[in-house]
Amino acid sequence: MSIKWLTENSSLHKRSRSLLSIVLIAALATASGCSLLPKEEEEETLPAITPPKLSEKPTYTVKTTTLETKVRASGRLMSTKEEILYFTEDNKRIKDIYVKTGDAVKAGQLIAELDASTQESDLRQKRLQQRSEELRMIEMLRKNDGSQSAAELEQAKIQFELKKEELAKLEESIAKSKLTAPFDGTIVSVSVKKGDSVKAYDDIAVIADLNTLTVAADPSADDLKKVAVGMEAIVDINSAGQHKGKVLQLPVPKPENGQGQGNPGQEKEQDTIENYLVVALDEFPQGLNRGTPLSVTVITQRKENAVVIPSAALRTYSGRNYVQVVDEKGGKREVDVEIGQQTSTEVEIVKGLQPGQKVVGR
Repeated sequence: MSIKWLTENSSLHKRSRSLLSIVLIAALATASGCSLLPKEEEEETLPAITPPKLSEKPTYTVKTTTLETKVRASGRLMSTKEEILYFTEDNKRIKDIYVKTGDAVKAGQLIAELDASTQESDLRQKRLQQRSEELRMIEMLRKNDGSQSAAELEQAKIQFELKKEELAKLEESIAKSKLTAPFDGTIVSVSVKKGDSVKAYDDIAVIADLNTLTVAADPSADDLKKVAVGMEAIVDINSAGQHKGKVLQLPVPKPENGQGQGNPGQEKEQDTIENYLVVALDEFPQGLNRGTPLSVTVITQRKENAVVIPSAALRTYSGRNYVQVVDEKGGKREVDVEIGQQTSTEVEIVKGLQPGQKVVGR
């Protein structure tokens, strides 16, 4: 009987363990049920969209100021007494150059010479022929026995004078083969060398009086129309700062449509002080050299206490000039205006606005 109890007890113990295992498995399955199933997709949260703010147009205060209209030009220091030297003989070779850049020369000093050996040889022969013709003419007049008519004698005189004229022209041509200094000065440049072949009016050298330096500028044709002698100017010289002055001279008008340029036998335009706008400085700085670069600003108009607005506030339409004015309540209204001077940044209002008002930019 005891054996039967033990057997039944053992079977009961096995069933208890099997039941416990099933309970544990069920508990684990319940606890991990979420991980065994696929996760549901989380709902995407979209950011709030804020509509962009339209940029507000700037406002400007109508003010008064000294308004100046200016024109600008670049230039350099030049001498008031400066000249380009050239030969008027064509297609000749340079026999010799007697100066170099930087040389001080005196008026009449030989600068350069063309090869005129052939002409000089012809001159010697013609002089002998002319002397022979002269003696023959004298003898003919002295021994005139009436065998020659007055017309024949007159014709002989004419031929004699024509040969004298040829001789004079040859002498003049040889003289033109020598280039001399027109005044005391300094050779500031030499453009040729010995042996070069040159044409008439080719640049040979430039002479200048370095004791008479001045400001020379080259404005555009449109800007030049706005400038007059006596206008105030500000000159900015490289390495020497800004200096005040006045317009002293306007350039010589240039031929229109290029007339007079490049015609055979005609002198070309020279790069001399007469072709520049000249400014006389109130006080000329010392130690400057010819050719120093600079810029010139000429004040063509000036008005004190001018009522102005920025150019960005002026509106135009079909010839109408107007602005948008901000009223006391913050609203806007259009006001027609009459304009005066204009610069690159400001516009003078002659009529329509008062200082202190607010205007809206474009």
